[in-house]
Amino acid sequence: MTIAGTLARFAVQTHIVDIPPLALERAEMCISSTLASVAAGIDIESARIVRELALEDGGAQQARVWFNSHKLPVTAAARVNALASDAAASDDSDMRSIAHIGTIISTTSIAMGEHIGASGNQVLEAMVIGYEVAGRIDESLTPGRMRNGFHGSFSTVFGGAVAVGKLLQLDVEQMTHAIAIAATSIGGMAIAADTSCAREYHAGMAASSGVQAALAAKRGFRSEVSVLETPRGFLSALGGTAIEDITKDFGESWDICTDMAIKLMPGAHPFHAVAEAAATAAIEGNINPDDIQEVMISAAQMKDWMAPHHPTDLITAAHSVVYFVAAAIVDRGFTWKHITREKMLDPVIAKLQDKVVFDPQPAPLPDRFTHRHGGTVIITLKDGRKISNTCRAARGSGPTGVTWQEVESKFNHLMPLSGLDLTRIQQIGDQVRHFRTLPSVTHLTQLLSPV
Repeated sequence: MTIAGTLARFAVQTHIVDIPPLALERAEMCISSTLASVAAGIDIESARIVRELALEDGGAQQARVWFNSHKLPVTAAARVNALASDAAASDDSDMRSIAHIGTIISTTSIAMGEHIGASGNQVLEAMVIGYEVAGRIDESLTPGRMRNGFHGSFSTVFGGAVAVGKLLQLDVEQMTHAIAIAATSIGGMAIAADTSCAREYHAGMAASSGVQAALAAKRGFRSEVSVLETPRGFLSALGGTAIEDITKDFGESWDICTDMAIKLMPGAHPFHAVAEAAATAAIEGNINPDDIQEVMISAAQMKDWMAPHHPTDLITAAHSVVYFVAAAIVDRGFTWKHITREKMLDPVIAKLQDKVVFDPQPAPLPDRFTHRHGGTVIITLKDGRKISNTCRAARGSGPTGVTWQEVESKFNHLMPLSGLDLTRIQQIGDQVRHFRTLPSVTHLTQLLSPV
């Protein structure tokens, strides 16, 4: 059997009774995080442009545009919502490769779930299984995909295809073709994602392409089912490795539990652990920024990272570990306020950024998953003292665990940006917290309309 066929059989034959409660809870947390991130992203220009284009195109009123009074076809609604979530750089990441699988499984599953009247449990089942398939494929692509210049959308598309396919009750043959279609559906260059709004455009493409792959397979569309493993195929072109692991040990662990991380601060997820180390060192040393001679970041994965100093907008701030570290030291943490222009122009933070350097010989990483190992920040004071701290994994990630207190703090902070009143926001939060009890996902999506 092909890899696509084996993954399809797992997806079709796995049901909610086979999924541990923790995985279902993480899916609920993922919904909360994605809603909050969409609320933060809806007024960003890139999200507005694509939303306006989609509304101009119109079509069947199948699924809601979140925090908007309009409905669109499932494909378009998933695209618009996923793009808005990613635009805010506040959603989730798979810590093996920083692919935003959670955004895609949330937006596609809820859009299709709304259209067909699926229950909360059905949506959660689809999300967990979609995450598992996408995560297994993306693990094989790490680090070759990124080295070859391809963005995480090349793997997140499988999350949408499988999750929607599960909701559409595809059989094994149909699901095999949905996966095969997804493998030949997506593009996205990493360099563009690091420097422009292409990052969120990729998320929109992954969501819409995933939905379309499942819908086409449902209608009988067929593709090359060996496309993943065949020479010059998907895995070969993207630098796949440990390919045999993609189809091993189903059910022994769940990627949504072990590798999904929810952003508890904005910006590129690889920087979060380093920012936490910087803040902890500053707190423990009771450091005055004026007393600092040098700040060194020691993390092998950061050594060659494009590291812009003095960011002036969301894109450059989200991708500047130098800014993360300087701001975390000055303000004893990095939070949502640090992607405001006011904070980017803070003179104390700006001055400290010029003192940040990178360790030329950091300790080697233990494996190929470069972004899930955190790092060390060493602060050298003018009197010669050194204060350092190491953070191996950021809060809100698989290794540290994720708590509802953390997720709901993020939700309550960002959701007012949606324009909804606090009573409505509280109702939405309650629905998400008990999502698996909903007889229909429309109980939640109806609350997302401002009218």
